[in-house]
Amino acid sequence: MTIVILFLALAISLVTDLKRRKILNIVTFPAMIAGLTINTFLLGWDGLLFSTLGLITGFALLVIPYALGGMAAGDVKLLMAIGALKGAVFVFGSFLYIAIIGGMIAFLILLVKKELLHSMKRIIFSAQLKTLQGLNKNEMHHAFPYGVAIVLGTVCYTGVTFL
Repeated sequence: MTIVILFLALAISLVTDLKRRKILNIVTFPAMIAGLTINTFLLGWDGLLFSTLGLITGFALLVIPYALGGMAAGDVKLLMAIGALKGAVFVFGSFLYIAIIGGMIAFLILLVKKELLHSMKRIIFSAQLKTLQGLNKNEMHHAFPYGVAIVLGTVCYTGVTFL
C-alpha cells in the first residue's frame, strides 16, 4: 500500500514541479501522515518508529541545502514523505541515487549552456560564496526543479530494491 501512495505522490510532484516549480503541501503532508498511519497500523510501535525515523532522515538529508538556499521546502517535505512511507534505509538509499542524478542533470545543463568551465573555475577559486543567496539573478538560470531528481532517484532505487 505504501508503494502505491509513494508513486502517486512522486507522479503528482513531478508534474507540479515541472509545470509550476512547486511541490505541493497537499501532496507531501498527506503522504507523510499516510506513511506514519499505515506503518503504525501494520507494525504497531515499531511501525511508528520506522516511519518517524524515515521522516527525520529525509529532513536531515536536505535541511542543509535548504538552509543554504539551494532548494525549496517542497523538496525537503517530499523526501520526508518518502521516509515516512518507506523508512530511513530506503530514503537514504534513494538519496544517494537522487544526488547522483541531480549532479548529472546539473552537469548536463552546464554542458549544454557551455558554462561548465566557467562554473568550475568559480567553484574552485571563489571562497566567498557561502550561500546560494549571494548569487545574482543571472547566475540562478542554471537552477532546475530538483523534484525531478528526487522522483528519478527514488524510482531508480525502488527498482534496485525489487531486484
